[in-house]
Amino acid sequence: GGRGARAIGWGGRGVATCVGASREERVTVFAGGRVVTDQGLVESGWVEVEGELIVDRGIGEPHKSVDFDLRGRALIPGFVDQHCHGGGGNTFITTDAAEAFRAAELHLRHGTTSIMASLVTGTREALTEQIRTLTPLVDQDVLLGIHLEGPWLSTLHCGAHDSALLRAPDGAEVGELLAVGGGRIKMVTIAPELPGSIQAIHQILRAGAVVAIGHTDANYEQAKLAIEAGATVATHLSNAMRPLHHRDPGAIGALMEDPRVTVELIADGVHVHPAVLRLVHNEAGTARVALITDAMGAAGAPGGRYLLGQLEVDVVDGTARLVEGGAIAGSTLTLDWAMRYVVLEGGVSLDQVVQMLSTNPARMMGLDDRGVIAPGKRADLLVLGPRLEVESVMRRGDWVHGPGV
Repeated sequence: GGRGARAIGWGGRGVATCVGASREERVTVFAGGRVVTDQGLVESGWVEVEGELIVDRGIGEPHKSVDFDLRGRALIPGFVDQHCHGGGGNTFITTDAAEAFRAAELHLRHGTTSIMASLVTGTREALTEQIRTLTPLVDQDVLLGIHLEGPWLSTLHCGAHDSALLRAPDGAEVGELLAVGGGRIKMVTIAPELPGSIQAIHQILRAGAVVAIGHTDANYEQAKLAIEAGATVATHLSNAMRPLHHRDPGAIGALMEDPRVTVELIADGVHVHPAVLRLVHNEAGTARVALITDAMGAAGAPGGRYLLGQLEVDVVDGTARLVEGGAIAGSTLTLDWAMRYVVLEGGVSLDQVVQMLSTNPARMMGLDDRGVIAPGKRADLLVLGPRLEVESVMRRGDWVHGPGV
C-alpha cells in the first residue's frame, strides 16, 4: 500500500482525500518485480519515490526497506494521452468545469496521469466558452492542456465533426482563440490543403502550441509543405485522411516517412486493423508512435446515445458511431485497454508499448518532467497486475487509485 494521498483538482474536490505524512517526509520504495525504466525493462527492479519525484532506481535489492512489494507485478510510468474528448459519461466539450474534471478522473483511474482535453469543431463563440471553462483545470494540473481538433479541417474527411461549421483558417480567428487560451492550447489539428493553412501553422507555433495534421484531403506535396512549416504530429494516422495509394501517397505517405513526425494511433481494434498497427510500428519505429484514446464520453460508461459536440452518437458494443451517417465518432477506449491490446494483438513488448503510451507523447509535448521512470522525473507511476491490469495509480507521489488510497 501507500501513504499520503492528496486531493487532485480544485475546491477540495478530489480523487483521494486521506492525508498522511508531510510531502517532505513521504518516501515509497517499490521493489521485487518488473520495472520499465528509461533503460528498458528490468526483471527485478526497485524505485524510490520521495515527495512528488522519483529519486533513485536500480536492479536487485534496494538499499532501503521496501514499502511496496512488486512480486508478480510490473511498475511503469503513468500514461500520457494527448488526444481525448471525455469519459465516464462526461465530456471535455463543455462549459461545466466539474464535468471536465470527472472525465479526467475516469481516465486517471485507468492509468492516464496526464491528459489533454480535445475539443471538436464549433462556432467561435462555443469554442471560446469551452476554452475558458478548461483553462483553470490546466492551471491546476488536472489537464495537460487543450487540443483544438477543428474547426480548420476538411469537409471531405470530417469524421464526427459538424461539416457545416468547418472552415478555412482565418488569421484573426486563429489569433483570437489562441489568445483566449493564453498558452493553455497545446496542440491544434489542421488540414494543410486549406487556404491560409501555412500561415496558420506559423501562427500556432508562435503561440507555443504543437501543430498536427489531420482530417485532411492533402496530397503528398501539401502535407510535406506543412511538415516543413513545423507540423510534427499526425492526428490519428489513417483515420479521416485521404487513403494511401501507391501512386498518390497523400498525407499518410508524407507523415509516415518523415522522422520529425509523431504518429497517433487509436489501438481499439475498430479504428485501425491490427496488421496496420504492426505495419506503422515496424515502419515508423517505436520512438515515433503515440497511442491515444480519442475517447468520447462513453469511455468507461454504458452503451447508449451520447453527444459529441452537437452531434448525436450511438454506442453499441463499445463502438461509437454518428446517428446520422454512421461515421466512427471517437472511441470508448482507455489507455490501459490499448496497452493490453497492443501487447496481445500487436505482439509488441511491454517496454515498447510504454514508450508509445508515456515517453513519446510526453516528449512530443515538450514535457521533460514525466513519461519515464528515472531520477528527477515526476512520480507518475502505475502498478500492473499479472494480466497487465492497472491495480494502483500514483500521481506526483500520491496514491490516487487502488489499494494505496
